[in-house]
Order: sequence, then structure tokens, then C-alpha cells
Amino acid sequence: MKKFLLPLMLFMGFFAKAQNTSQSYIEKYKDAAISIMHDYGIPASVTLAIAMHESASGNSKLAQKNNNQFGMKGRHSYKTYDSVLESFEDFARIISKRNLADKFDSFDYKSWAKGIQRGGYASSSRWSAQVLSLIKKFQLNSLDEKPELEAQ
Repeated sequence: MKKFLLPLMLFMGFFAKAQNTSQSYIEKYKDAAISIMHDYGIPASVTLAIAMHESASGNSKLAQKNNNQFGMKGRHSYKTYDSVLESFEDFARIISKRNLADKFDSFDYKSWAKGIQRGGYASSSRWSAQVLSLIKKFQLNSLDEKPELEAQ
């Protein structure tokens, strides 16, 4: 029984730590994602889920060493940022050049994730499904705001 219990406890501890790391990452950067949504029209859920996916919630070597949360590449290598927030801003600037805000509103996170993938952001055919899975798992779409309807 002890042989079974110890691995189970270690697994549960690892899962709880991973979950906690993701939750603390969300708390730390949700305001940056919301700000990007207001400035660029990219859903906060999409920005945050992509950052979580690409940086392993800030734990990847690239995120730790270069503040690069999105795996953004420069001419010859991955970009280095002075801060994590600078990485978020660069991501938004680059994605906004793809004119997806003309096609999707800031509440349509599913279309945004698929549109970003179709635009060549990621080479994996499962990438948008993985991003959408994070949005669902952590209910990140609760950060998105429906556009306000104008009074008539």
C-alpha cells in the first residue's frame, strides 16, 4: 500500500503545484492581457492563454532568461525583452498587424485562436486546440468583454 500511496501523493503534489503556478501566472498578468484587449482588440483570454502555453506559465527557459512569454523570434534568434510586459506589448503589436480585429470582435476567442494559427503563428496543427483548452480549463474567457451596444 505504501508503494502505491507515495507515487500518488507525489503526482498530486506536482499537479497542485502546476495548477497553482498557472493560477498565479493568471493573477499576475491578467491586467496586462485586459489592457491589450482594450488597446488592440485581441481577447484577453487569447493573449493570456498563448502566453501560458508558450512560456509554460512563465517557467520556460526562454521566459525566465529573456522575458519572452510568446516565443517571439527576431531575425536570427528569440527576442529578449527588458520586462514581461514588454513581451506582451510586442506580441499585441505583431498580431495586430494581421488585421484580425477587422474580422473578429474581442469576445470571439475561438475565432481569434484559430485565426492566429492560420496566420502562421504556430506550426503545430494542434496549437489552437491547446490554447482553447487552457481558456476553457481556467475560464479565461471571463476576462473578455462583449463590445457595448450603442444606445439607440
